[in-house]
Amino acid sequence: MKRRDFLKTSAVGLAAPSAVFSGTNYKTNKNNPMLVSTWPFGLIANKAGLEAYQNGGNAMDAAEAVARVPEGDPNELSVGWGGLPDEQGKVTLDACVMDSTGNAGSVAFLQNIKHPVSVARKVMEDTKHVMLVGEGARQFAVSQGFEEMDLLTDKAKKAWEKWKKTRKEMTPHETHDTIAVLAQDENGDLAGACTTSGWAYKLHGRVGDSPIIGAGLYVDNEVGAVGCTGLGEEVIKSTGSFLVVELMRQGYDPTAACEEALKRIIKRHNGNPDFQVAYIALRKDGKVGTACLKWSFEYAVARGEKNKLYKTKGML
Repeated sequence: MKRRDFLKTSAVGLAAPSAVFSGTNYKTNKNNPMLVSTWPFGLIANKAGLEAYQNGGNAMDAAEAVARVPEGDPNELSVGWGGLPDEQGKVTLDACVMDSTGNAGSVAFLQNIKHPVSVARKVMEDTKHVMLVGEGARQFAVSQGFEEMDLLTDKAKKAWEKWKKTRKEMTPHETHDTIAVLAQDENGDLAGACTTSGWAYKLHGRVGDSPIIGAGLYVDNEVGAVGCTGLGEEVIKSTGSFLVVELMRQGYDPTAACEEALKRIIKRHNGNPDFQVAYIALRKDGKVGTACLKWSFEYAVARGEKNKLYKTKGML
């Protein structure tokens, strides 16, 4: 095949999905605020987001409100207060937010602050930075009026002490992990939040995908919003959420975009990854898509007065 003919063929192949969906040929979902969040705890958490909408809040307000619910639950072992600690017994938290204008804020390796998602929003709105980490993030939170507290609950401490006897490596799907939240308000604007206590008993200092814009969360107000949960290292390597958004921009259906991003992970692991990654996607027109690697994955969708839990089967 001549180079000219090859380029023509390649261009057709790349352009084909855009005939289905591209930058301006869809109707923005308006007057129908909605929320999409990961895992069963998203069902309860969504109620806080709906209340934020009812009180006149925008998509960012709603996403933050949803994320704060599991962060503030001492019985939740994978997010915020009550989260399982790292190998040293320290609870370290990661979170990020992104709004409809493309602004973003993030905190990583944050200790002794219950609501990292709200600190991340402060970073976004009150500083010129995107990410603060560790002691600097803690100092910033305190300067903004956040109270310090011991995040290691008795329940999490007992689990950690039991783990120390065997030091068995945990995988993210054994403890669940992240809550990722995608929101769209009555104006059709999108925003998102992502927060976690990370991989249980991880190395001290480990940071996953949840606070990394483009990995754990990405929002493009012209196209859609994407969040993820699962093994953060693999999501970081594939810049997963950004990839799914860009696939939707090219014309992929939200579910097809999530699946294509996962196929790349599957290929890299010779067709049989031994971990979980799941994506949720909310397109600008209000269409939701999800996919996960293995087993199954649950997510909650709130639209209007309906708030329902759904299950997606694994691709493998």
